[in-house]
Amino acid sequence: MSSIHTLLPDVQQLLREAKGTLLTVELELKPQVPQKKLRMSKLGPTCPRALWYSYHHPELAEPLPPWAEMKFAFGHMMEALALKLAKEAGHRIEGEQDEILLDGVSGHRDAIIDGVTVDLKSCSSRAFSQFKSGNTDYLDGWGYLSQLDGYVVGSIDDSLVTSKDKGLLWAIDKTLGHMVLYEHIVRIDEIRNRIANYKAVVAEPSPPRCSCGTAPEGASGNIGLDVKGSYNSFKWECFPHLRCFLYANGPKYLTKVVRLPDVQEVNKHGQLLY
Repeated sequence: MSSIHTLLPDVQQLLREAKGTLLTVELELKPQVPQKKLRMSKLGPTCPRALWYSYHHPELAEPLPPWAEMKFAFGHMMEALALKLAKEAGHRIEGEQDEILLDGVSGHRDAIIDGVTVDLKSCSSRAFSQFKSGNTDYLDGWGYLSQLDGYVVGSIDDSLVTSKDKGLLWAIDKTLGHMVLYEHIVRIDEIRNRIANYKAVVAEPSPPRCSCGTAPEGASGNIGLDVKGSYNSFKWECFPHLRCFLYANGPKYLTKVVRLPDVQEVNKHGQLLY
């Protein structure tokens, strides 16, 4: 009988036997409408100013470039494929995309597999190594564990869930196809305290101070956002004079420019400035 402990071996065996079989996943385009609400997907450590803007002015979020939209769409397809394979391998898949509510914060869990809350994460090879090694600083820093806390604690009274004190992150390497399960024991008090703190932040009448990290860019004297800060969708609200330069290895967001980089510069909307 299949159980959560045999999930990955069962899926891998199915793939070994799938020679000549066409694997397909239906793709559906759904428009996303900005909403003034706290979401479980945003329960990780975050800049309070960005959090405030995400609630009060979601329309000010930095628009995603086409390549990022493609990247996220591909990730969603991989996660849907993983669930389909798990089902074909004989595992019990229930509660897909059910809305979960915890202390007024809502979210949609990925699935309950064999009675366990599972959140799927497609990721780069570098990020996958952090899931595989169980680097809790990394997983917590990007909010993955807090999001899972929310889903598990919000599902405690759900009869579909038999594992009430833990959940699983199912990480999938988008480049190499490797998979790993990371087991997480939920932190009930911590997630409820975080929700209370975030509610207090968005209840403030004006945006609080930014806490985004910055770091020197080489020896030029230029200062830029750190990796996490560069992923902040409201970084232009945190830094009104922010400048974005298109380096060969990706965009750099500079909060202070001492020496002008010898590369193209774009504005918030990705339009070339010169």
